[in-house]
Amino acid sequence: MSNLDQWRQMWAALGAPADEALLRELIARYAEPHRKYHTMQHLGECFGKLQELRALADKPAEIELALWFHDAIYDTKRKDNEKKSAQWAQASVLAAGLPAAVGDRVYRLVMTTRHNAVPEAIDEQVLVDVDLSILGASAERFHEYEQQVREEYSWVPAPLFRRERRKVLEDFLKRRTVFQTQQFIAAYEAQARENLSRSVRKLSGKP
Repeated sequence: MSNLDQWRQMWAALGAPADEALLRELIARYAEPHRKYHTMQHLGECFGKLQELRALADKPAEIELALWFHDAIYDTKRKDNEKKSAQWAQASVLAAGLPAAVGDRVYRLVMTTRHNAVPEAIDEQVLVDVDLSILGASAERFHEYEQQVREEYSWVPAPLFRRERRKVLEDFLKRRTVFQTQQFIAAYEAQARENLSRSVRKLSGKP
């Protein structure tokens, strides 16, 4: 399915007309030259993984919309990307004439992609698992992902990057599970822990 067809179907499910100019603006954002991982490749992978969990979702169209916006604003030198992206998503929902409650839910969904807390609501769990699905990718794709992230932070000195990146990955390893849904735990947890552990060892200078 093309991006445009998926966009139209999503908005139809939400009960509002599809703003095609907004779609073009979002695609342009994901094509910004400083992005290497947070691109349309990542978004496409997320939509693919969402199909595996769609049956669990209460409001799958809202998850789709949150996915479109979750990295809409992306500047590696700022710490408010998710908030700005969430605000844009919420404003777009209201501009489409949908109820404020929909905008509130989409705002909260986007904010869960900060990954600073374990999500409780099922739609948040689905979205977070989909966004983090790269952690359970094949070793080859995970290695590519790691290189892409380093390129996005090429302005950060190597020692600092290694230290901060190691902290991020270790935080995931410290969780009871990396993923929240039983489907992803069964399918991807072991691979994710293998990928994360290998990367932490490399970042620590260990074989």
